[in-house]
Amino acid sequence: MPGWIWLSGAVLLVIAEALGGEFVLLMLGAGALVTAGVSLVADDMLWLQLLIFALTSVALVVFARPVLLRRFHGPASIKTGVEAIIGSKATVISTVDASGGQVKIGGEIWTASGVEGHRSLPPGTPVTVVEVRGATAVVIWGS
Repeated sequence: MPGWIWLSGAVLLVIAEALGGEFVLLMLGAGALVTAGVSLVADDMLWLQLLIFALTSVALVVFARPVLLRRFHGPASIKTGVEAIIGSKATVISTVDASGGQVKIGGEIWTASGVEGHRSLPPGTPVTVVEVRGATAVVIWGS
């Protein structure tokens, strides 16, 4: 009989997890499922069933849950605005030095300046955007 109770609890916890999405109830449901299997062998040993449930659930919450969270709630990979421009590759259109110039970034022409103290960058040079100051891209040599 305890096996059916553990199995019912596992099913209810997994269904409840669908409402939360934090994987805690799913881990508890898996612990109850393991305990249902143990109860088939140790039907009259409630202390053992509770111990198995606790150990399995804690182990799953500590070790499996972080992996699932990273997989399903990974970091946002879409950059927008200025954040999307920084680190992008560009090509010099007109000579870029500390006082100005122009580069082409992703099909758009931007006003650009080089980093103070660096040499001038002639047209056609591949550059990388390291900063955006207002509407001016600060670039360095390199692709």
